[in-house]
Amino acid sequence: MKTNEINIRDPYILAHNGMYYLYGTRSETCWGKAEGFDCYKSKDMEHWTGPVEIFRRPETFFATENFWAPECYYYGGSFYLLTTFGGPGIKKGIYILKSDQPEGPFVLYGERLNPADWNCIDGTLYFEKEQVYLIYSHSFEDTPDADICMAELEKDLSKAMAEPRVLFSAKEALWAKPVPFAKEEFGMEGDIYFSDGPCVFRMENEKLYLTWSSWSRGSYAVGAAVSESGTVEGPWMQMEKPIWPENGGHGMVFQDHGGKKYFALHYPNDKTKERPCFKRLLLEGDELRLT
Repeated sequence: MKTNEINIRDPYILAHNGMYYLYGTRSETCWGKAEGFDCYKSKDMEHWTGPVEIFRRPETFFATENFWAPECYYYGGSFYLLTTFGGPGIKKGIYILKSDQPEGPFVLYGERLNPADWNCIDGTLYFEKEQVYLIYSHSFEDTPDADICMAELEKDLSKAMAEPRVLFSAKEALWAKPVPFAKEEFGMEGDIYFSDGPCVFRMENEKLYLTWSSWSRGSYAVGAAVSESGTVEGPWMQMEKPIWPENGGHGMVFQDHGGKKYFALHYPNDKTKERPCFKRLLLEGDELRLT
């Protein structure tokens, strides 16, 4: 099948051994009861085989909903699938699944990676100087300013080493706007922001960037921040305008087999119509641009 025939949200690409592996949130089960995750495989990022089911929740599995945003990492000889899980009576949280193969099967590994009393979504990993950092969104149900948080993980990825810290809040970005349907859909009063889909990466100017998604002027959008210290600790300076302004989001950065950087996101953001979308990621001065 071709890329525009794949119906997923939150696309993630792992380039490994001459192949591209595509993971994502199943569109049809995104907002209700969920069963698992899939993988697609390609040599050219255009023609794909699959889906292959890489994880299916056991009957006694603790989570039944919010099977969101799988990201696959090859690390220490194994494949780790970083995911969000939740369900009735369970606060959404970040977990890891592990496998010997990029196409699974994956099994639950280690501990919940964020505090048990927090609602957290969309974890991503960043590796720097032999340290592993987990970056994720502390969701609006707990913090209406929608924080992006960070915690250092154990080297084996089994658990967090320390308490998380806030890197920044969605409210700090000029392009991010309060969700206009917060009261109608979530029963929340006041200005409610949200953040999701963080991704941390370094560009050829050696600067460290963090892309993330939020509500903007009328729809879902992607913005970016740059670390003033050059490290994941920040402080993070928000770019004034979004890099993807409308009806698409939850992006991530990967390099193709030729070394070119791409940005993967889902577009449009309309329910059951989401498709993975790949754009070249370029610099104009120190500003990020998508082709």
